[in-house]
Amino acid sequence: MRIRIVDAFTDRPFAGNSAGVVVLDQPDFPDEQWMAAVAAEVNLSETAFVHPLDPAGEADYALRWFTPAVEVALCGHATLATAHVLAIDGTVRFATRSGVLTATAVDKGWFTLDFPTAPLAPVAADPELLDVLGATPVSVHHTGPNTDDLLLELYDEAAVRRLTPDLATLAGYERRGVIVTARADDPAADYDFVSRFFGAAAGVGEDPVTGSAHTALAPFWSAKLGGRTDLVGYQASARGGYVRVSLHGDRTHLTGQAVTVIDGTLTA
Repeated sequence: MRIRIVDAFTDRPFAGNSAGVVVLDQPDFPDEQWMAAVAAEVNLSETAFVHPLDPAGEADYALRWFTPAVEVALCGHATLATAHVLAIDGTVRFATRSGVLTATAVDKGWFTLDFPTAPLAPVAADPELLDVLGATPVSVHHTGPNTDDLLLELYDEAAVRRLTPDLATLAGYERRGVIVTARADDPAADYDFVSRFFGAAAGVGEDPVTGSAHTALAPFWSAKLGGRTDLVGYQASARGGYVRVSLHGDRTHLTGQAVTVIDGTLTA
C-alpha cells in the first residue's frame, strides 16, 4: 500500500508541517487499530487516511486523521497534504468527523480548505497552565467544538517566540492543545500575526504548522485588526509556515501549498 510524506503550508521541502497520506482503494476504512499503528509508526503530527465515496453522495472521499497517540476531529495540514496527493482539479468534498469539508485548487500548487470557524469563549487563566507555559497572557479563550483548544494572546511576538514550555507536564492537560499568539511586531512584515501550537495531550509536543488552530486565530485576529477578513498567519515553530486565512462567518478558508518529500510503500 502506497504512502506519501508531504510537507504542508510550505513551498519547499523540510519546512512547514509534515503529514503522512494513505490513499485507500477500498470503499471503507481498514481496522482502526491498524490505522493508529501506522500513524504511530510514521510518527508525524498527523497521518491522513482517505478513501473514495460514491460521487452521487454528499462527499467524494471519506477522511480521517490520526496523531501518533489519538484520532483527531479536525486537521488542516493533513487535509492540505491529502488534496496535494490527490492532485485535485477543481473542488473535492471530504466527509469527516467535523462535517463535510472542501478543498479547492485555486492556483498551481495552491489549495484552499473550507473549514468550520471555531467559536471563541473567554475563560479564566489557569495559573498552573501558565506556570507550565511560562507565559503571562493578555486574554484566554476556549475554542471549540471541533478543536477544544485554549488560545492565549501574549503581549508581543517576542514572547510567543521565546516560550519553552514543559511539554511533559503539558501532556497531562485535558485540552487537545494550547495556541499562543500575538500581533506581528513589524507592521511591514509579510504576516499579520504569529502563533505556536502545543498539543502534547494529543501526542504532539509542538506542532510545526496547525491549520485547524487558524479556524480560531482567524476570527480572533479579525476582531482585533479592525474587522479585516483576509489575513496571513505565521506559525513560528522551528520549521515555520504561513497560513493565508479568509473569514466567511461560520466558515474559515485556509490557503497554502504542499510538497511531497517521500513516496513509499507500506508493507505491513
